Amino acid sequence: MSDVVVVESPAKAKTINRYLGGGYTVLASFGHVRDLPPKDGSVRPDEDFAMDWESDARGDKQVGAIAKALKGAKILYLATDPDREGEAISWHVRSMLEDKHALKGVKVRRITFNEITRNAIQQAMAHPRDLDQPLIEAYMARRALDYLVGFTLSPVLWRKLPGSRSAGRVQSVALRLICDREAEIEVFRPREYWTIEALFLTPAGAPFTARLTHLDGKRLDQFDLNNQALALAAKAAVEAGQFTVGSVERRRVKRNPPPPFTTSTLQQEASRKLGFGAQQTMRLAQALYEGVDIGGETTGLITYMRTDGVQMAREAIHSIRDHVKGSFGANYLPAAPREYTSKAKNAQEAHEAIRPTDVSRTPDSLARHLTPEQRRLYELIWKRAVASQMQSAEIDQVAVDVTDGKGIKLRATGSIIAFDGFLKLYREDTDDKAEGAPDDDDNRMLPPMSERDPLKRQKVDASQHFTQPPPRYSEASLVKKLEELGIGRPSTYASILSVLQDRAYVKLEKRRFVPEDRGRLVTAFLVSFFEHYVDTGFTAGLEEKLDEISAGALNWRAVMRAFWEEFSKAVEQTRDLKISDVINALDADLGPHFFPPREDGTDPRVCAACGTGRLGLKLGRYGSFIGCSNYPACQYTRRLAIDAGSDDQAETLKDGMRSLGVHPDTGEEITVRRGPYGLYVQQGEAGEDKKVRPKRTSLPRGMDGEQLTLEQALKLLALPRVVGLHPETKDPIEVGIGRFGPYVKMGAVFGSLDRDDDVLALGLNRAVDLLAKKLASVRTIGPHPDNKDLVTVRKGRFGPYVQHGKMVATLPRGVAMEDISLDEAVKLLAEKGKALKPRGAGARKGKAAASKAAPEAAEKAPRKAPAKKAAGKAPAKPAAKKATAAKKAPAKAASAKVPRRAAE
Repeated sequence: MSDVVVVESPAKAKTINRYLGGGYTVLASFGHVRDLPPKDGSVRPDEDFAMDWESDARGDKQVGAIAKALKGAKILYLATDPDREGEAISWHVRSMLEDKHALKGVKVRRITFNEITRNAIQQAMAHPRDLDQPLIEAYMARRALDYLVGFTLSPVLWRKLPGSRSAGRVQSVALRLICDREAEIEVFRPREYWTIEALFLTPAGAPFTARLTHLDGKRLDQFDLNNQALALAAKAAVEAGQFTVGSVERRRVKRNPPPPFTTSTLQQEASRKLGFGAQQTMRLAQALYEGVDIGGETTGLITYMRTDGVQMAREAIHSIRDHVKGSFGANYLPAAPREYTSKAKNAQEAHEAIRPTDVSRTPDSLARHLTPEQRRLYELIWKRAVASQMQSAEIDQVAVDVTDGKGIKLRATGSIIAFDGFLKLYREDTDDKAEGAPDDDDNRMLPPMSERDPLKRQKVDASQHFTQPPPRYSEASLVKKLEELGIGRPSTYASILSVLQDRAYVKLEKRRFVPEDRGRLVTAFLVSFFEHYVDTGFTAGLEEKLDEISAGALNWRAVMRAFWEEFSKAVEQTRDLKISDVINALDADLGPHFFPPREDGTDPRVCAACGTGRLGLKLGRYGSFIGCSNYPACQYTRRLAIDAGSDDQAETLKDGMRSLGVHPDTGEEITVRRGPYGLYVQQGEAGEDKKVRPKRTSLPRGMDGEQLTLEQALKLLALPRVVGLHPETKDPIEVGIGRFGPYVKMGAVFGSLDRDDDVLALGLNRAVDLLAKKLASVRTIGPHPDNKDLVTVRKGRFGPYVQHGKMVATLPRGVAMEDISLDEAVKLLAEKGKALKPRGAGARKGKAAASKAAPEAAEKAPRKAPAKKAAGKAPAKPAAKKATAAKKAPAKAASAKVPRRAAE
């Protein structure tokens, strides 16, 4: 029998199986096979943090398949991802196999590889190791911490702050950073300042501009000219002077290339340069890591994308240096390879940076094998890695002082790239540039001039400016801040940002995070009553302890005991906390936000309805609102911004419709419209025959109707589309948009797309991953003998059942999904099959038709003769009750037998 190798994804399993050959069976775990159940008691501090683990149907199925493959095998290779999560998945797989007694006589070995290439896989197989117990313990500590904070703090929020969703150990700190920045912006008061610039001509007649730096022999600070009168006086002084060149300073500086990407720097640069969100970046990087089809072979294009190390393998550096020398010339190659060390707090330097697996695979050579988004991200990774081993850029900087000899001095600066070096290939963007800062002035030249050259003054300008508030966090700058503080790990940043948006705590406006009122309230509550646990220093300190656990320097249970002792006391102190105390604390903290000062100086808290009451924050059963202190005499209330319904994208569409252009084939007009259920695109108009409707497709969540282009609309109208064939079953996989949003479909199996999945750009690997969980709960038995439609057995809410078309029948008690045959399923459907009840619009339509038909049938039915008096009224009542009970019985039985969500 062959040995068994376990990886995380099916796409990876197929590639590795081809590299290893027939002596191995490669299976996928599909990520984590078990987790802590989302209920109280999964982590028990009183039992020294004992933890219960629970697997779902998919996890059981995958581990069952691994156990079956291990029969007769000698070695089990656990080849999950090379990080803490990957180590944990391997540990879970081993533990579940031990519980099944499937490892008797089987040696368990752990292997890791940083890239999915033939050499890397073979090298890993030649150097196996044992599971890293300290790394596993660090994972358990992290899971226990996150669980205890979430399941202990969230109920406090629900009781004391109605309308809030949840709290998290790292999530709440990230939210606090966003809210604190918003508070800084709200209290910011702009300050006025002026600058004076003059245009001069050299003796040769060449123009240049200089800025006033000294007046009356004194150096000017930023706010010395803080009004128009002072600025105009300074301008007049410059206009009255005669100027010469005072000094000319020249120097050459070197600019070194940035290091290759880590997870966080990749997310930052992809956000700044490409406009990709963190989750979209990681999903694209995962596909590039797992590989794409090139010449009939799946090839991994980049190294592992969850890393905080900046160093590269020695052979990769030499390969890149050879490419630089061959493509750019020897003068672009530094004398020695560049060595980088991470500046990030808590960086795990054993991890390699993100780089191409083969530098000879240039972005242009791979363009036809990649989606446009994949190509752009690969190009970014490839250029950054290559540039990191290129020569420094050399820049000549010139500074000229212009003086009148009487205390007035102006300065002009310029620079020119003397040697472009790595800038020939790659320039790093900055957050300042994202805020609208001026373009890079490396090539702003000054004309030739020498000391004491007379200058001819031209116009003089006085310009008014105001200081700007600190910018809101973008995805890039928030990730950078979290990394600088040492909060979270590379694999967590994308999920943190996603959770904050899913909970409606923050929203993205112009690619910047703006806290919602709900997020402000949650942060104010946590800062008021749990400040220690949303403090950046405390959270960073916990991360350091987790890293010490992974290094074997700390005992994880000791860390947990110290944390829980203090945390449980803080929670206990809120047990007797009154709602009025919460209101007062939040009202004081968020008063400037909800009641900003008025320009006329009047009190912003005076009730507009009664004129005497004081407006303040109130907490109701369903959340927070603004109310009057004179309640109930004055019942004035005002909803918070979060309740206004931020999901209504279409409010800016004039008259509910916007034309995008015409269809290139049919000439029909393509429009985006607002309907009762949201935005949709439509092709053409309804004709005279009302039964023939124009083609329509809903807009996916997050797609802006105001920014929608004709090209995007045509792609939406072309849905569903086939993305490829399933690598195992060879069945076609489709993606489209249905009543419940974007979906992926194979045969009768549907899977929903995640929030950040792009239905227009979804690739085959991602589609296979989305279907994996559904496929684990659906088994195709075969074609029905009557009409050849497929018969399936599915896992439903109330147990497994068989389905053929719209007929379903639950399996007898004790019969497993894997055991039933086609003949047995056909017989079961014939004997106990029931039709699926229509859902949604179909169900409503059916009910409406039934209610309409009822009175009509009553009118047509012959009237019965009146009952004789001798019958009496008494017998009629029991008879009516009996009839009612008999009428309800079949429905009750049906609900017990037919799965409620059988269609899933």
